[in-house]
Amino acid sequence: MLKTVLLVISGIVILTLAVILVLAAMKPDTFRVERSVTIHAGPEKIYPLIADYHAWRAWSPFETDPAMQRSYGGAESGAGAVYEWDGKGVGSGRMETLEASTARIVIKLDFFKPFRTTNKASFTLEPQGADTKVTWVMEGPVTFLPKIMHVVFNMDKMVGGEFDKGLAKLKAVAEK
Repeated sequence: MLKTVLLVISGIVILTLAVILVLAAMKPDTFRVERSVTIHAGPEKIYPLIADYHAWRAWSPFETDPAMQRSYGGAESGAGAVYEWDGKGVGSGRMETLEASTARIVIKLDFFKPFRTTNKASFTLEPQGADTKVTWVMEGPVTFLPKIMHVVFNMDKMVGGEFDKGLAKLKAVAEK
């Protein structure tokens, strides 16, 4: 009797793992998270809040760890600016601005912990009369281990929710 129960449980566990692995193999090799907000301010007022990593503390949803260690290098802001961090809740990583104008900012985003990966983040600032539509995008490759995690966790909802919070704060700061 006990042997039969253990065999059934083992079979269910093996089948569950097989289904997860098959679902993971079917996931795309890249991801893209995109969120937008309309801000009642011109790009010239919003641009410095994004192009200068020192200003991110006022609006970024990833700046909540009071013990996070930060360092800045390269240019003061815009192309060539570098920001590195190490914190408990946000892991560690490095951002480097590759391209910067009042229309578009492109950032190379390297994560070291909890997982090593390189992604690209970008912000587009599209004037719409007296307003500006700001779009925040993060995209990058997805290897097999993260694909397994994506079977259970929805990357778009997790990261997208943080982007929504950050864009709401950016809007509040820019509209002051």
